[in-house]
Amino acid sequence: MARFKPIHKGLKLLPVDFDRQVIPGSFEYALCHLVDRELDLSTFHARYKNDVEGASAFDPAVLIKIILLAYSRGIIHSRKIEAACRENVLFIAVSGDSQPHFTTLAAFVSNMGDTVAKLFAQVLLICDRQGLIGREMFAIDGVKLPANACSKAKSGTRADYQRQLDRMERATTQMLEKHKNADTAPTDDAIIKREARKLERLQTEAQQLRDFLKQNPEDRKGSKGSIRLSNRTDNESAKMATSKGVVQGYTGVATVDEKTQIIVDAQAHGTGSEQALLLPAIKATATLRNADTVITADAGYHSAANLKALAKEQIEAYIPDNGYRKRDERYADQYVHAAKPDPLWNKTGQAKPLKCFKPADFHLADDHSHCVCPAGKHLYSNGSNCTINGYVALKFSGAKQDCVPCERRQECLRTPEKTQTRQVAFFQGKRNARENHIELMKVKIDSETGKEMITRRFATVEPVFGNLRGNKRLHRFTLRGKAKVDGQWKLYCTMHNIEKLANHGYAR
Repeated sequence: MARFKPIHKGLKLLPVDFDRQVIPGSFEYALCHLVDRELDLSTFHARYKNDVEGASAFDPAVLIKIILLAYSRGIIHSRKIEAACRENVLFIAVSGDSQPHFTTLAAFVSNMGDTVAKLFAQVLLICDRQGLIGREMFAIDGVKLPANACSKAKSGTRADYQRQLDRMERATTQMLEKHKNADTAPTDDAIIKREARKLERLQTEAQQLRDFLKQNPEDRKGSKGSIRLSNRTDNESAKMATSKGVVQGYTGVATVDEKTQIIVDAQAHGTGSEQALLLPAIKATATLRNADTVITADAGYHSAANLKALAKEQIEAYIPDNGYRKRDERYADQYVHAAKPDPLWNKTGQAKPLKCFKPADFHLADDHSHCVCPAGKHLYSNGSNCTINGYVALKFSGAKQDCVPCERRQECLRTPEKTQTRQVAFFQGKRNARENHIELMKVKIDSETGKEMITRRFATVEPVFGNLRGNKRLHRFTLRGKAKVDGQWKLYCTMHNIEKLANHGYAR
């Protein structure tokens, strides 16, 4: 008969050396070394007033270690963090077997306030001291995440809320009248109790609406004075469109240095307008940039006002417009796989309808006196300094004796049976382009340097958000209010920077 090694079940006492659980070179080792020997936590200590009276408190250094370690493992909820401190040997070793209650952990994160910004700044200084910040290029991007239990259905303007309140008051009046009429007639007790509970809920929600309208006498204003939707659950959050639908939450913005992907600035805003978030990030990184630092961002941050402000501050930036991919030959086949009917779609080349000759098919003479069509005929100028939609254009028209008998009319004219001659225009750029910051940025983006900067931006900032959202499972914020959400976003970015420190040999 086969023999197997014994399996032990039940209680067994094992000796555990906490110091040997924290291995040098790991994230938790760098975290403990940083918190115990580098960071100044006096601002956290100043919040405690139990030196003479009151119960002993958990050391803020221990709480910081527990929370950042949990975030690095993709654990964001306080109940799961408490369970980890009770069951996971690594958490027990880092916390010194403190086992704080989940309410203690949740309150600590929620009440950090401005102290988390100082914590982020201290870690950033250590990253700079370690030579991890290159200051050659900063890439700015953001992610839109839902806030804690914020319902999209409770968003609206004051007028929307007033209409809801009027409907509730009418419904309440009708139910009260119904109850009065039912007093004289026999009715089932279960129906009476159900109607009473419904009336109580309706009155409670109506009172909440009255209180909200009283506390918020005006609508929220957007960046250009437009009305922004309010939210009764978290009025500092915003309804934002994402690739996965509309969410009620905040936008976490991060400015990432290219050298080792250190996050040099982190902010959370209750708006989905990325254009309004560029200049705050630029301002926050002013002390970290030098004269040669280049700013890059995606098309969401592109606007005339932003480009003008960057030009005024003489900041070198590369921010593409929404149409840059159409002008870049590298994206010529990006729509090849956009419409596939099924997994077994026909991969053979489909016959395409014949298209007319484009201006690129015509050869413009060096002296701009004429152009030559694909059939070898000359088209002559009929407008040398025209303006079409704000662009300077050179217009040319063919002669009847050339176009009418031409054998390639079907390829040249859209309606050859109606149109006799072909006309073509060559655009020379926008008028007053020197004063138009959008046109100047297009020229920069379309250059070889601009194309390189777009690629470098992808490689710099996108992996950071991939790490935070994919590896660390940051799918939503667990707090409400801009200040608290901003603190939690900075905590996640601090964790990311500490991870970079550990990966580059800090405290080994």
